[in-house]
Amino acid sequence: MFKKILIANRGEIALRVIRTCKEMGIKTVAVYSTADKESLHVRFADEAVCIGPAPSSESYLKIPHIIAAAEITNADAIHPGYGFLSENANFSKICKEHDIKFIGASHDMIEKMGDKATAKATMKAAGVPCVPGSEGILKDFEDCLKTAKKIGFPVMLKATAGGGGKGMRAVWSEDKLENAWESARQEAKAGFGNDGMYMEKLIEEPRHIEIQIVGDQTGKACHLSERDCSVQRRHQKLTEETPSPFMTDELREEMGNAAVKAAEYIKYEGAGTVEFLVDKHRKFYFMEMNTRIQVEHPITEMVVDHDLIREQILVAAGVPISGKNYYPKLHSIECRINAEDPYNNFRPSPGKIVNLHTPGGHGVRLDTHVYSGYIIPPNYDSMVAKLITTAQTRQEAIHKMKRALDEFVVEGVKTTIPFHRQLMDHPDYLAGNYTTKFMEDFVLEAEVEEED
Repeated sequence: MFKKILIANRGEIALRVIRTCKEMGIKTVAVYSTADKESLHVRFADEAVCIGPAPSSESYLKIPHIIAAAEITNADAIHPGYGFLSENANFSKICKEHDIKFIGASHDMIEKMGDKATAKATMKAAGVPCVPGSEGILKDFEDCLKTAKKIGFPVMLKATAGGGGKGMRAVWSEDKLENAWESARQEAKAGFGNDGMYMEKLIEEPRHIEIQIVGDQTGKACHLSERDCSVQRRHQKLTEETPSPFMTDELREEMGNAAVKAAEYIKYEGAGTVEFLVDKHRKFYFMEMNTRIQVEHPITEMVVDHDLIREQILVAAGVPISGKNYYPKLHSIECRINAEDPYNNFRPSPGKIVNLHTPGGHGVRLDTHVYSGYIIPPNYDSMVAKLITTAQTRQEAIHKMKRALDEFVVEGVKTTIPFHRQLMDHPDYLAGNYTTKFMEDFVLEAEVEEED
């Protein structure tokens, strides 16, 4: 087992990893930028190393600084969390070259699954259902037009190096295709330095449902059931739940088996998710694979009673998995609490938290790194907390979430708490009747002014 793990991340995920390491008797090293000097992950770790100024390009994305921090503290493993360098193939490779275990997928694995076009070809070979589309990257607009006519409109153009909705365009007719092609390529080039595009059939009324998997060093994999991540804004997830209200037992079994087949075909090591689009007829199609822990992993932990960070560490240390699949015994919902103003187009709201009261009680979990007096820097992702409620049924979990949101007080900055509170009363959400298009029609009710 590892003696000391460096966490190459910040915020709540860094704190999350530190807690599991402490429970396993493993020493921890936090790295931090100058903007995060007062962050809780710095205080809770056994050691802390400053790796640069506030911009992530000069700190959390600076591989030489992180490797140097690991070497001077004698860390024998690095946990990348999510975001930043968690799916960076070069980082995984450099860790191996320095005899530091990267707690995640290998360089080859990340490279194979990180490029969406390559990943799709791999999954086709594995026998996993894929969305009809182009065979690899589109050569030019002529190839683009030919492919669109072959698979039929509507189609979705996607950047092969994309993420977060950048370089994506839905196209409903031939006359709109060329403009979409040019703008998507320009956006992809600016965002990722790569304007490679591929095309897929646009799935109508889609649900975004992912399967949590874990694979060990022997090539064996198992799944821990699904998470429904369909409530999204600009391709960014807002809330997730498990089990999905849309799933049947048969579909869960089928999708779980497909995800395990995918993981075992590529001999995947570590925790990851196989992400699917599911249409209104409950046909599912492979979308992508995330070769890291997900933001929403706590809801899976709550319904199957499994510490996924612990699983990552054990697998990285060479411990084989049981091979047993896990199914939800309870219902769990996660609301991502962001420092954003939902009444002002979700505009970021960095600043000082002057007062904080967090919810509690049976079945309430809060993963956060903020505290009263904490200054939220403007340099990073705006998520400040993940509020998770777990109960015997979906209805009970929703009631519990309403109560927990009502208790949650954050003063000094704007947050998305009011949005989530209204979501929990929305008739379509209550009925489990939502798709990835849900937010397009969601109207936030006017903010109630508090009386003096």
